[in-house]
Amino acid sequence: MDAHGVGKATTPSNDSPTLVPSVVSPGALLENAGPNTVSPVKQTLPSGTVVAVPEYQSQNDLDFSNLELICPIDPEGIANRWLNNFIPVPGQTTKEYPHVILPFIHRILKSYVDLAIRGHGIPPFVHRLQLTMDETLPLSICLSVIRICSEPLRGSEEVVVEVLHREMAKIYEQHTTYDDMSLLAAFQAYLIYAMVLFFRVGQDSTPFLREAIMNLQELACSSCRLGLVCLAEERGARPRWEDWIVAEAKRRTLFTMNLLDSLLLTEDGLPTYMSNELKGLLVPGNGPLWEATTRRDWMAKYNILLVNWQGEDLLRIEELWPVPEDFGPVQKADRRRRIDMWLESLDAFGTLIYAVTSCTHGA
Repeated sequence: MDAHGVGKATTPSNDSPTLVPSVVSPGALLENAGPNTVSPVKQTLPSGTVVAVPEYQSQNDLDFSNLELICPIDPEGIANRWLNNFIPVPGQTTKEYPHVILPFIHRILKSYVDLAIRGHGIPPFVHRLQLTMDETLPLSICLSVIRICSEPLRGSEEVVVEVLHREMAKIYEQHTTYDDMSLLAAFQAYLIYAMVLFFRVGQDSTPFLREAIMNLQELACSSCRLGLVCLAEERGARPRWEDWIVAEAKRRTLFTMNLLDSLLLTEDGLPTYMSNELKGLLVPGNGPLWEATTRRDWMAKYNILLVNWQGEDLLRIEELWPVPEDFGPVQKADRRRRIDMWLESLDAFGTLIYAVTSCTHGA
């Protein structure tokens, strides 16, 4: 085992392997996944993956350079979240999930994994436009590699895990060399690998996942440090489409990571804590913005958003948490009004966040 708890990976073979039930090479494993799974050499998505991206680049002349993003929170709190169960943090409070919520989170997050493994789509924290870029190579490799879990060869379970561990170790070892877009892709890919291990491998992956979550939170910190909110969003103006895509994808990925972390902690019999380190972060954006297919369509929908909010700050995640004790009737009514405005245009991911917070903390 190396420093990351990853065993030395078997070198994929280019030859047709002899199939032995107890020994299957990674090369054979990739071949078994069929023609839609590619060797992680270039950015290629499985041909069966439904992402609807062909027209984006030509229509919109996308430019993800010079992003105007800021980080309104302390990113070190994200990297150190795993310490909560070892070193008490001042002001930190435990979070008691109702018994019906944890199975709900489990089923929804598992559906994200199943969707990607079967090539039927991408998780809702990955924006379609990310898949048109060379900088998202770690993510494209991930979406190809995890297809080996769709119909693995008999006796190949250990090799599947070995392949996933190897790809995760590679991402973590290289993440300090990535630019903003590649780092976001690496963060998302590492999260997807961790989710595949948790939902598809189960108890056998638990010891590795404990360390993987620490690495994942460090990746999240590195990505978020480069910006989580558009500068224009903070000013109440319309940002560039590219800026918004990156900021929104980071926020959605961060929220998903914390939900997975809650599942892991609960399975280990440990308490879960409020995500105080995320206080001040915008809630998931509305569905029409996330699903927009052209720049003009997105700009028009964002203009509607600005009109609807009439110069108010957009909703922050802490507004979905317990109402402060010192809130009076007027403040409570105003919070309900703001949440109702946000609810008007949620997509499935936003509905997940509202369902979890509402059932946990009260409406």
